[in-house]
Amino acid sequence: MLKLSGIRVAYGQRIIFDNADFLVRPGDKIALVGPNGAGKSTLFRIIAGEESIDAGTISSDPGTVIGYFSQDVGEMSGRTALEEVLAGAGDVYEIGKKLSELEHRMGDPDAEPLSDSDMDAYGELQSAFLHRDGYNLETRAESVLTGLGIGPDRFGEPVEHFSGGWKMRIALARILVLEPDLLLMDEPTNHLDVESIVWLESWLRDFKGDLVMTSHDRDFLTRLCPRTAEVASGAITMYSGDYDFYLREREIRREQLVATYNRQQAQFAKDEEFIAKFAARASHAALVQSRIKALEKIERVSLPPDPKTMSVQFVSCPRSGDQVVVMKDLAKSWPKPGAAKNGEQSFHSVFSGLSGIVNRGDRIALTGVNGAGKSTLLKTICGETEPTGGSAVVGASVKLGYFSQYSSDTLRPDRTIYEEVEERIPLATVGAIRGILGAFLFSGDDADKRISSLSGGEKSRVMLACMLAVPVNFLVLDEPTNHLDIASREVLLDALTRFEGTLMIVSHDRYFLRHLANRVFEIDHGRLNAYEGNYQYYLDKTGREY
Repeated sequence: MLKLSGIRVAYGQRIIFDNADFLVRPGDKIALVGPNGAGKSTLFRIIAGEESIDAGTISSDPGTVIGYFSQDVGEMSGRTALEEVLAGAGDVYEIGKKLSELEHRMGDPDAEPLSDSDMDAYGELQSAFLHRDGYNLETRAESVLTGLGIGPDRFGEPVEHFSGGWKMRIALARILVLEPDLLLMDEPTNHLDVESIVWLESWLRDFKGDLVMTSHDRDFLTRLCPRTAEVASGAITMYSGDYDFYLREREIRREQLVATYNRQQAQFAKDEEFIAKFAARASHAALVQSRIKALEKIERVSLPPDPKTMSVQFVSCPRSGDQVVVMKDLAKSWPKPGAAKNGEQSFHSVFSGLSGIVNRGDRIALTGVNGAGKSTLLKTICGETEPTGGSAVVGASVKLGYFSQYSSDTLRPDRTIYEEVEERIPLATVGAIRGILGAFLFSGDDADKRISSLSGGEKSRVMLACMLAVPVNFLVLDEPTNHLDIASREVLLDALTRFEGTLMIVSHDRYFLRHLANRVFEIDHGRLNAYEGNYQYYLDKTGREY
């Protein structure tokens, strides 16, 4: 159990928590929600002991082991992927190392024999190792790495060889192998594909400890966490239900708060009118003073500000022809890394023989396991890369807009947000450009921020603003929800459902796909399977878990 009572945290004049309470009970799985900057990550750091509080108390059961996964993985070097994960097991890993040293001495005839105290220490270490399931530690580490998409062929690879996204998976594996009593997870689904998310969901469902977690994946939160804690306006408010329950209950509570606020304001107006009317009359002096004192004692109800959300409106565009894309025997291969043998370059086939038609009005979810070629297919359709066989012909009057998960790399760091959007629509007025930016939460001076100073989520919003500022009738989206919080994802989802053109999307957000797609294209072992139904129909037909 963990309990925070009356905590206060402030950075200068900015108050993060003011007399806030938070309780984690045995067996709890809690979704931590709230607007960006409200203090969710600060709460994690406080619980993990990485940040102090200005006032209040923190208490937990003696010996509680806390594991904290954050987006800051720190430096990783000098170990293989498997060694890095094993090292995350903490005491168990260290005990295992000590046992190995003692066993090496026991088996080495040239080494100094173990003393009685050494043997006693060995017995105690072995008992502790057994108690913590240390002999299965390496098996658990290998299982977790595999579940997160890092197979046996990469266990021995130095961590320096992994990209930032794959290092995040290694850091996540470290925390899972630790199997702490209390697991804190800040956006664990970032950088994971659908297969890894499904595996992690299953692992966390079976996890015996307590869990407090943030995630931008609504399905992930709802399936795992039967309780919800909202961090907002300096307080932590508990809801005895999942994320869907929280949304309904929050609206009910806000309506009740508004009603209470309005009643109080009406009473204040009456009292103030009475005071103003009779303040000058000596016969009413005692009564007036009584009203003034009563007003001063009343705890005033305040309304928290409405959270900012994007407001996406697509620019109208002429309708396209009936056939938006026609694929016929489409194939793509990439050169294998390394020098060509005997003067001939070897190639890796991503897919071949893909045939299918994208019709006007389709909302196609493109699925397939990690590495199946989803992003490559989108690039081929958009002309970002040439096919090595077959064709992908874009139809008449098609105006294409392409968003990739790496689109933000095309932004120029020295430019402002305003300048990036202005370049796409040079004939637009200043007011029109600022209106577009305001819809993506860049209002006032925010529009003059340099690209180099933006977070990943802000860059994604800039790229969406750049793309949607130009009239298009065929949207090709590769992971458009990366770095967007739940509120922004749902605004984008609402806009896409109202989009009158054609859509093709890759996303690991299952909620997004379930509420958007009316067809599914699956790349399976280099072939294209078309499912003439929505995402749930596809899951039912294929028996997929996600």
